[in-house]
Amino acid sequence: MISQLVAPMIALIILTFFVWCLMYYRRLSYVIQHKIHANKLETPEQCQSVLPEYVNKPSNNFKNLFEVPVVFYVLSSIAIITNSADNTVTYLAWAFVVARIIHSIFHCYSKSVMARFYMYLLSSIILWLMLAKVIMTLFL
Repeated sequence: MISQLVAPMIALIILTFFVWCLMYYRRLSYVIQHKIHANKLETPEQCQSVLPEYVNKPSNNFKNLFEVPVVFYVLSSIAIITNSADNTVTYLAWAFVVARIIHSIFHCYSKSVMARFYMYLLSSIILWLMLAKVIMTLFL
């Protein structure tokens, strides 16, 4: 039987795919429209200086999706392997994914740094609660 945690893991991967698509859509559209040579975009620092903020936002969010979410993938995998993925862990996993989706929307489409920060903080707290629940299930 497939673990209930597989669905939120796939949902987060799909979010990452959509952010990747948005990143390349904005970048390629801007580069083609403004006839920017690829050599001017060789490093992340050059991209930040040559491309406007709205073009770089999805790229920054894409990088974020390989920071804290990596802990989510590992923790979910551990919960699956050890059969510690109960309903509470699954609800926390879905809550984490929803918070990360909202965080990505704020990151890619909004100038509200505080709204984005609150969603980052909320998703992180949810993840640490998920970690605590898995640890309690495994060791208590």
